[in-house]
Amino acid sequence: MALTSWKAFNFFDVSQVKPPEDSENVLTLESNDISCLCSGSENLFLGTSDGYVRILSRTLKVARSFRAHETGSITHMKQVEGTSLLVTISEDLSNEPVLKVWALDKPERKTGVPRCQSTLSIHNSRKQFPISAFAALDDLSQLAVGFANGSVTVIRGDLIHDRGAKQRTVFESDEPVTGVEFREGSKITTLYLSTTGRILTLVVLGRGQGQPARVLEEAGCGVGCMTVDRRNGNIVVVRDDAIYYYGPSGRGSCYAYEGTKMLVSIYKDYIALVSPPQSTASSGPNALRRFGGTQADSLFDATTFTLLDTDLKYVAHTESMVAQVKALFVEWGDLFVLTLDGKLQRYHEKSLHQKLDILYQRNLYVLAINLAEKAGVESPQKNIIFRKYGDFLYQKGDFDGAMQQYLKAIDNTEPSQVIRKFLDTQRIQNLIDFLEELHEHHKATADHTTLLLNCYAKLKDVNKLEKFIKSPGDLKFDLETAISMCRQGGYFEQAAYLATKHGESELVIDILVEDSKKYAEALDYIWRLEPDIAYSNLMKYARLLLEHCPESTTTLFIEYYTGRYKPKGDMRLADRQVPQNGATSTVRNFAALIPLPSISGTTTPSMAKATQDATDQPSIVYTPPEPRTAFSSFVGNSSQFIVFLEACLKGEGLKQENRVDLYTTLFEMYLHSANEKKGEEREKWEGKARKLIEDGAIPIDSSNVLLLSHLSNFKDGTVLVREKEGLRFDIFRSYTSANDTVGAIKALKKYGQDEPQLYPAALAYFISSPEILMEAREELDAVLKKIDEDGLMAPLQVIQTLSTNAVATMGMVKRYLSDTIERERKEISNNRRLIESYRTETETKKKEIEELGSKPAVFQATRCSACGGPMDLPAVHFLCKHSFHQRCLNQVDDNVECPKCATQNATIRAIKRAQDESADRHDMFLDALQRSNDKFGTISEFYGRGVMSTPTVD
Repeated sequence: MALTSWKAFNFFDVSQVKPPEDSENVLTLESNDISCLCSGSENLFLGTSDGYVRILSRTLKVARSFRAHETGSITHMKQVEGTSLLVTISEDLSNEPVLKVWALDKPERKTGVPRCQSTLSIHNSRKQFPISAFAALDDLSQLAVGFANGSVTVIRGDLIHDRGAKQRTVFESDEPVTGVEFREGSKITTLYLSTTGRILTLVVLGRGQGQPARVLEEAGCGVGCMTVDRRNGNIVVVRDDAIYYYGPSGRGSCYAYEGTKMLVSIYKDYIALVSPPQSTASSGPNALRRFGGTQADSLFDATTFTLLDTDLKYVAHTESMVAQVKALFVEWGDLFVLTLDGKLQRYHEKSLHQKLDILYQRNLYVLAINLAEKAGVESPQKNIIFRKYGDFLYQKGDFDGAMQQYLKAIDNTEPSQVIRKFLDTQRIQNLIDFLEELHEHHKATADHTTLLLNCYAKLKDVNKLEKFIKSPGDLKFDLETAISMCRQGGYFEQAAYLATKHGESELVIDILVEDSKKYAEALDYIWRLEPDIAYSNLMKYARLLLEHCPESTTTLFIEYYTGRYKPKGDMRLADRQVPQNGATSTVRNFAALIPLPSISGTTTPSMAKATQDATDQPSIVYTPPEPRTAFSSFVGNSSQFIVFLEACLKGEGLKQENRVDLYTTLFEMYLHSANEKKGEEREKWEGKARKLIEDGAIPIDSSNVLLLSHLSNFKDGTVLVREKEGLRFDIFRSYTSANDTVGAIKALKKYGQDEPQLYPAALAYFISSPEILMEAREELDAVLKKIDEDGLMAPLQVIQTLSTNAVATMGMVKRYLSDTIERERKEISNNRRLIESYRTETETKKKEIEELGSKPAVFQATRCSACGGPMDLPAVHFLCKHSFHQRCLNQVDDNVECPKCATQNATIRAIKRAQDESADRHDMFLDALQRSNDKFGTISEFYGRGVMSTPTVD
């Protein structure tokens, strides 16, 4: 690439460095006595033609000066960076060159001059030729000296500690040596040589040492036109036609640059070139010498100074100088140029920000990007350049190119700024690229995902949509938003795929049910979930699933609620067969997206085997929910509900409260089904309901049965429950309230023996209307007879009941009345005779008591009532006409009682005492009165016991 095509910039600030206002310092730089210079360790070292070394500080003030050589001119110097060592070489053509190593930090005590560590005369086969090139390793273990006669001498040894050194001429030629440079490798040290006609390499240490020099190229260079790039070890050679790089394998890249060069140096990433004035470009007697020129040369011819970046191929700085360049050196972070007129120019590189601004002004964004990358700037700064470049291309109308730059800067670019530029329909593809990259970098928001999916939908690009949602690796978008947008756009299969892939089971089922209307697939998917997840989804969509897949859904309910639920195993995609029926849709087939065995609609042997394997899955331990939680799901689907209830009742380990719920609900559903049917079907369901409540072991609450039977008009249920509960009167009343005379008569006959009060109620019902009386005409006499025989009603009560309306006639009750009157008459007659006998007996007793108290008693007993022996004195006689020997009595005192009458008297006294005690027990009286059929007789009896008598005072 020709250098003339490179862009030129001014990336350096140039300023003249003026030494302090000190005549000595000024004369130091402007003096023609300066024969060489070098820099290092924050100092500038000047060698003079009279053998002196002057050390200048950063301010260019002479910090130190000493005479290094007594004779000759100092032509070459090297300061070992990071140390205080300085190497000087003086030449006197009458003698061999002399090399000295100085320790600047070790002054001599007497003179204060730095200590000379070693001194060495450099051999050149006893030929007196000037030194044209010099190089040394940083540890001074090897030095190379090139001579104008074409020979090169290598010095090896410990010059620092003066332990001796060996010299050997390693190269000789007829061409003057113009440059020597060392290249150090891990195991080999190579010396590069340049002459006016060749470039050669020579191994001076390591494998290949001792072999003759190898020619790299049959073209040489001038003095000062070869240097080494310390960053990579490459050798840089400049010739009149180009700039060349040499590495271990030979010549590398080269860059065309026409013109005579007299000096080259490396500064950071730049190559510094000095081109002489055209009038002095031709070789002269002093062409091999860098120093020693005069200012008498044409002052009107300009010297060109150029700084190049060969990596990025641009000119960083170019300048024409009136005075010729004497030397280049790098120190204090800047590049310095010393001219023959003694002026020192400082070249300070501009900051990266300043250089970028220059490139921005010229719209050179590609170079700005390369420059930033070479400088190693962080991504945010590079992204700014990408964004500026994108804006520039967008303004030019290169939308594709602009988008490429925006994509590179995506990490630090506000997405909305780019999106607004590409909202036009014609640029929608660029917008898609940007949104996809946002998702790749995990910087997309829900709005970005929405916009991207809308773009896919607008272009109807299903392939890209599927590629986007199926992208491998981590999730790069908001899952909920993506699924929502797919559903809104009608891409239900893709939405289901996303939900399935990321374990969103609820969303999968929601899509299958609400969007795709694939109820069977949804049910099958639920059956493959873990129990907890399956339950929540089953309950959520139970009614819809029962409506469209009643039997399968009921089976799943039964399996889950009976504790036998086992998730089905997933089928491999390879086992599925997609039907080749030519049907088309927005996607190929849902079977390729989610692992459901019945998606394709075709059952294959492998699918059947997979289903069979699913049933062989080991049971999962979980706690079945309460059965009542499923009841609401079966609303409107009574037949499947009955199947579910019956299956649950067959399960084991049911709690008592759950059994009650199940049986009660099953009874209700039987009645509900019976009401919906007619004829034999109705009798069938009623028979099932009747069987439930007839079984005494079935726990159904009676009140629930009564309520449900009443609501469903199921009389058998009401009757059976009331029979169980002993509510016979309620059974009879239910028939009468329904005017069911036949049922009432049956209930009367069935329960009348145990519930006598039914007969008075039946009597009142039979005469409630002429129609009922006509139906119960034959039973009326039986009812009256039973009432009369058992005394269930007083005759007066019967008459009052019959007279409540005009339904019953005297002819109907004539026999009852005549029998009752006849019986009453006989009872009255018997009572009168009994009263008369009681009166007669009472009078007799009173008379006896009176006689005992007023007349003497005559005792005529001749024998003892106890022993039966003849009576003799002493004897004891009682008013009861019993006589005893006194000896036959256990005791004789005032309270002696007849042994014969003692038991009877004690009984009478106990009865009397009990009557006295019960006189105050009114509760006993009321209880007896309540239970008595003959209440008047009960009152009379308690009168006799003294209940109503006034207490006496003892």
